[in-house]
Amino acid sequence: MNNNSETHAVAPMFAPNQILKTSASDLLKDLDLTDDELLYLLDLAAEVKASPRDYARALDGKNLGLLFEKPSLRTKLTFELAMKQMGGGSVFVEGPIGVREPLKDIARNLDRWVDGIVARVFLQSTVDGLAEWSRVPVINALSDLYHPCQALADMQTIREHFRVARLHGLKLAFIGDGNNVAQSLMLTSLRLGMDFALGCPEGYLPDPEIVTQAEGLAAVTGASLLITHDTGAAVEGAHTVYTDVWASMGQEQETIERRRAFREYQVNDVLFAQARPDAVFMHCLPAKRDEEVTDSIMEHPRSVIFHQAENRLHAQKALLLMILT
Repeated sequence: MNNNSETHAVAPMFAPNQILKTSASDLLKDLDLTDDELLYLLDLAAEVKASPRDYARALDGKNLGLLFEKPSLRTKLTFELAMKQMGGGSVFVEGPIGVREPLKDIARNLDRWVDGIVARVFLQSTVDGLAEWSRVPVINALSDLYHPCQALADMQTIREHFRVARLHGLKLAFIGDGNNVAQSLMLTSLRLGMDFALGCPEGYLPDPEIVTQAEGLAAVTGASLLITHDTGAAVEGAHTVYTDVWASMGQEQETIERRRAFREYQVNDVLFAQARPDAVFMHCLPAKRDEEVTDSIMEHPRSVIFHQAENRLHAQKALLLMILT
């Protein structure tokens, strides 16, 4: 069955006809972008999606180094395609970082060859170290703490689906592990004024320091933050119900323990029905069908999972334009 939720173009709040350069040279965590830069990036992503030919030569002569410790489908292909479709190139290396040679040597080799580095790593300290030693921009394509590129694409998807530029008054409910994806979504949702609820079991709460940051953002924007063990309370009134796998890459040895801990945290027809009647389902993928989410929800008419995946390409194009030009 094809996913048949509609997407809608969002009229930009201001025309991104001249690319705004980010104030930070790297994107290591979600809060590296200012509020204005985040809104601009989302508008630019919509513009790039609507008019891809206008950006077909925007990155002529630019090359991107992809350094991945973890396997990838969406992240790898969308960054490679983003560079190719905008006139640039990319090279890909998969394997442990900092084992055969020191991290600082890797960074100082790469910055002689490429214009930017995208790193998908196990530890945040690895991507931070690359940025410390590299003279070219570094983008975090996933670490143990954050997944900022995913959050950007997800915000673009929500804006498209609900036909809004601002997210005030909307609610995102995340069910499952308070992991990197949940933490990036929490920070990004709240700073955009969207209510955020996390339903997760004891022992799998998000990082306390990141929760403190999130509370500060909620106080500024007026959005609400709820962290609860009650899945029903989390999804009540939600416009978006989101989940992720129970055991991420590198946590395979915890699979049995995690299945026990998360067995009441499956997104299924009963739970999804407790959200708003127009709520959409989201998942960063890959998914374990009939584990964290039932097959019926994955294939639900209001599942937008493949729109999310598509928007990884457009959001990352916008990010590359802002960082590399």
